[in-house]
Amino acid sequence: MPSLGDMKRLIYFLPAAALAYSFMATGCYYDHEDKLYPTGAACDTSLASFNNKVKPILQANCYACHSGGSPTGGFNLETHAQVKIVADNGKLAGAITHASGFSAMPKNAAKLSDCDIAIILKWVNAGSPDN
Repeated sequence: MPSLGDMKRLIYFLPAAALAYSFMATGCYYDHEDKLYPTGAACDTSLASFNNKVKPILQANCYACHSGGSPTGGFNLETHAQVKIVADNGKLAGAITHASGFSAMPKNAAKLSDCDIAIILKWVNAGSPDN
């Protein structure tokens, strides 16, 4: 059986050990939420050309309604020439940014990502070039 002195030392040691363990388990870790859980890669708007960047966004988000022989709303967005018309008259930018006075697109779906919008707007602001 342990002596009274051993018992006293154990009474003081256990709380101190538990406290030291809790500091070791949690106190040494300093985290930054933005580094642990990044919101995604940086948006690359460089070389925002129609074929490389804009068309894939349109294919993924717009072609379901805006392609084929009788597209919804009368806008076919399959070719550069067709997209340039709505880009040059401001309807494309107004629709994807959900600007007041424009029909928000994609209709009945989530707004495009900020990155996709930035890519399209950069292309539009560059004059909607073919390449």
